[in-house]
Amino acid sequence: MSLSRIVQRRAYAFTAMTRAYSNIPSFTKPNSALASMSPSLRQVERNYSAGSQVKETHVMVPIPMYGVAGNYASALYVSAVKANMLDRVESELKTLMEAVNSSPSFRNFIKDLSVPRDTRLKAVREIFEESSFSDITKNFLAVAAELGRLRQLESIAKAFMRLTLAHKGEVHAVVTTVIPLPAEEEKDLKQVLGKILGPGKTVKFEEKIDPSILGGLIIDFEDKRFDISIKTRAAKMERLLYEPVDFLNI
Repeated sequence: MSLSRIVQRRAYAFTAMTRAYSNIPSFTKPNSALASMSPSLRQVERNYSAGSQVKETHVMVPIPMYGVAGNYASALYVSAVKANMLDRVESELKTLMEAVNSSPSFRNFIKDLSVPRDTRLKAVREIFEESSFSDITKNFLAVAAELGRLRQLESIAKAFMRLTLAHKGEVHAVVTTVIPLPAEEEKDLKQVLGKILGPGKTVKFEEKIDPSILGGLIIDFEDKRFDISIKTRAAKMERLLYEPVDFLNI
């Protein structure tokens, strides 16, 4: 049975649990110190790997990651690489996010910290015991559920996908325009970005349409932003027009 089917079958239980705990006093909710814990990357990585016997090798993340989502994604990446299961874990995370996005009740459940830790952990374990997920992915979800980090699952998954792209020598670039780029312009833009990034890297485009930028384009990749939109240029021009002019030095 697919994960989406499993989640949909349990949708009523998620809704009931969320409602049952939504109005309880704060002192009966999960320990706030525990919920806000950010375990070290090494400790989390050990927890993810616990279900699989992997050779102890030193693995470096291909790009630096920051914040809670970055730490969890990095630890999951290290465990998956050590077990030679990076492609499988990546596929499982994509399947998981599809299931989360297809079920509002499940999405609300994993984000609601009013549900006690033990209840949240039990529900997650029961769901994924029915799935064919690897031990690494199951252990990651158990750790995230125990430490109240399921509500950041989407951010962790996105950070993990960035790591897998970097591992393959691919760079994810988001190109924002007013209208879709013609094929020839997209090809030229990829070549320009390829020269900037250097040899051995392939650019993967994600196009976003945003009429509010008025024209031009915005490119986001590897924590960089090139903004040559008309909206930004107009704002700069407006600031210049409002600046006082020193006529004595003209």
